[in-house]
Amino acid sequence: MGKSTPMSSAPASTESWPWPPAIRASAAWHVAAIGAGVLVPGALPWAIGAIVLNHALITGAGLTPRSSLLGPNVTRLPEAAAARREVAITIDDGPEPEVTPQVLDLLDAHGQRATFFCIAERVLAHPELAREIVARGHSIQNHTAQHRHNFSFLGPRGFAAEIARAQDILADTVGQRPTCFRAPAGLRNPFLEPVLHRLGLSLVSWTRRGFDTREGDAAKVMARLSHNLQARDILLLHDGNAARTAKGQPVLLEVLPLLLERLRADGLRAVTLPEGLKA
Repeated sequence: MGKSTPMSSAPASTESWPWPPAIRASAAWHVAAIGAGVLVPGALPWAIGAIVLNHALITGAGLTPRSSLLGPNVTRLPEAAAARREVAITIDDGPEPEVTPQVLDLLDAHGQRATFFCIAERVLAHPELAREIVARGHSIQNHTAQHRHNFSFLGPRGFAAEIARAQDILADTVGQRPTCFRAPAGLRNPFLEPVLHRLGLSLVSWTRRGFDTREGDAAKVMARLSHNLQARDILLLHDGNAARTAKGQPVLLEVLPLLLERLRADGLRAVTLPEGLKA
């Protein structure tokens, strides 16, 4: 990994965090359960059960990448993108020197744009490649500093340190501060959204994904991405950690030409997230 850069202050939101209805309901549930357990004879076991159930529901929401119960979560481009015939191709876990340059060439050849959710420490290791992504008209967004496997178990300080550090590395390297964030594997907990709000970041998941980190069959990956494909879709692929085909090639390099040709045939245009999210 490359050398870390010092953290600079990130722009903070001046607005208070708007508590999502599910979090407000969870807080009220806790208060009611505790009150019942204290004030109602024999209600303590039921109160404990209610709290356990509540925690299970919140955990389930965090394990569901496209859920919006824990806060705003962009799963599709806005309605205005439908009239513009836009989709967003998002490519995670890079930059990867073996794969990313070929991805850029394919996108250029088809006149399409993509958003790269980059791991900041990989950007530190390959800064010129990151700058090339932006120079060729694409967008780099925040996919954490290290892509920690225990990311969804972090607390507020852990989230803030990991995400703010990535913000600073990406901004210092490519000259643009990300506005979008994607959690590793899309997993999170209730502490994430207040941190994103404070850092001015929008959580973005996806409409459909190809599971291309574990599926090496390009036809199967393409089938998942193209099923009911339509304007406003956000598609998820990987240049880093990509599964390999039977020929040993990163599956993305076989899927992407098929996907780009499908977009052309359907009259769809792939744009960066900052462009596609415009109302």
